[in-house]
Order: sequence, then C-alpha cells, then structure tokens
Amino acid sequence: MDDEFADGKKKFLELVTSLDGEVTVVIPVTPSRGNFLIALSKGKARKFMSVAEDDIVDLPEDEEILKRITTEVQNAITELGTA
Repeated sequence: MDDEFADGKKKFLELVTSLDGEVTVVIPVTPSRGNFLIALSKGKARKFMSVAEDDIVDLPEDEEILKRITTEVQNAITELGTA
C-alpha cells in the first residue's frame, strides 16, 4: 500500500521545494483516517496541513488537484513566514 503513495509524496516534496527551498516537510508513512497530516517547518515556525490520501495518490497525474494543493501549500508557507 505504501508504494501507491510514493509518487504523490515525491511530487508534494518537489512542489514545496519549488515554492520555498527553506521549508522542511515531514510526511507520515501512512495516512490516518484517510488523511496525511503533513508538517511544514521553516525556522521555528511550524504549520500542519491535512491532505486526503486520494489527493496524494492522484497528485502526480491530476492537474486540478495539483493546482488546489499548490494554493494550499502557498498559503501555509505564507503563514510560516508570518509566524
């Protein structure tokens, strides 16, 4: 089951790195209640994002999901900068 998430996790990491290379990402190995609780950190600031496991699986192939997740990540990174 883990392998089905591998490409999506990789794509998520690439997305965050492309937006801000200073942000550290921690993605759990497995989802909890259908969601991944992903931690984004920059310096001492930390923000958690909940991303549906289906979104992680479909992230590499689905342009609409990629756009939505990109917006969510951009907002989280903005909040990290103001924390």
